[in-house]
Amino acid sequence: QVQLVESGGGLVQAGGSLRLSCAASGRTFMSYATGWFRQAPGKERELVAYISRNGGATIRYADSVKGRFAISRDNAKNTAYLQMNSLKPEDTAVYYCAARDGLFSLSQYAYEYWGQGTQVTVSS
Repeated sequence: QVQLVESGGGLVQAGGSLRLSCAASGRTFMSYATGWFRQAPGKERELVAYISRNGGATIRYADSVKGRFAISRDNAKNTAYLQMNSLKPEDTAVYYCAARDGLFSLSQYAYEYWGQGTQVTVSS
């Protein structure tokens, strides 16, 4: 079992920045790939960033956030991060971190463990 807790969400003006954290406990966090998903009202949950397990050699981003968001992990702290810069109103959503014992997947159904989510609201 892996327990995930997100933090760092909030209200920010367009063009601003936030850093989300995903603190893990339970089984060895570094053994799991981590994804950051988001879900806006009335929309499907989508993967915005992915980092592979261990050293995080594989990183993927959704086209909508490339060049603005950066995912990272600190295995010593059992924590993953999502740095979000140049935020836009369309980035408004609940953001979730998720862990997966496997290779890259876009599908939320491939991720076994989820946090409770943190709200990010970007005002125009």
